[in-house]
Amino acid sequence: MRIISGSHRGRQIFPDKNFAARPTTDFAKENIFNVLNNYVDFEDAVALDLFSGTGSISYEFASRGAKEVIAVELNYNHYSFIKRTAQEIGFKNITVFKTDVFVACKKLRGRKFNIIFADPPYQLDNISEVPAAIFDNDLLAEEGIALVEHPASVDYSHLPYFFDHRVYGSVNFSLFRK
Repeated sequence: MRIISGSHRGRQIFPDKNFAARPTTDFAKENIFNVLNNYVDFEDAVALDLFSGTGSISYEFASRGAKEVIAVELNYNHYSFIKRTAQEIGFKNITVFKTDVFVACKKLRGRKFNIIFADPPYQLDNISEVPAAIFDNDLLAEEGIALVEHPASVDYSHLPYFFDHRVYGSVNFSLFRK
């Protein structure tokens, strides 16, 4: 796993061997960030990374100049890894919360994020509720963009604010915009 672009471009990240997370592949990450470059000015953006896993997306936001990155991860080993790695790299703009994403979205209600990235476990029972957690809690700023990574079996195209669907290999992204 590596940081694709920005101040730490090319930096390798090596997750602990006890990781259960499925990180977004470098191929999919590079392609979706190429799409995002058309919609988001990462410099000074406020970003939210839900189901952070390895922290790969948070590091990408921070490397690209995001003013603030909030990473939310429930698994203690993953949470600890993200905190440790962000500190080792020197990303002072990343804050990590160890909590359930749906609880975090309620607690963050009313905060505005320019970009929200959610990569829930594909087997998550309530994966269909992830966009609602974002929009029911009014987390996306006007002109902001939210992405939800999901398996091909999930279809968000009927939901409010949906505007695009991208597929990179076996990775699906649904994009939402206010």
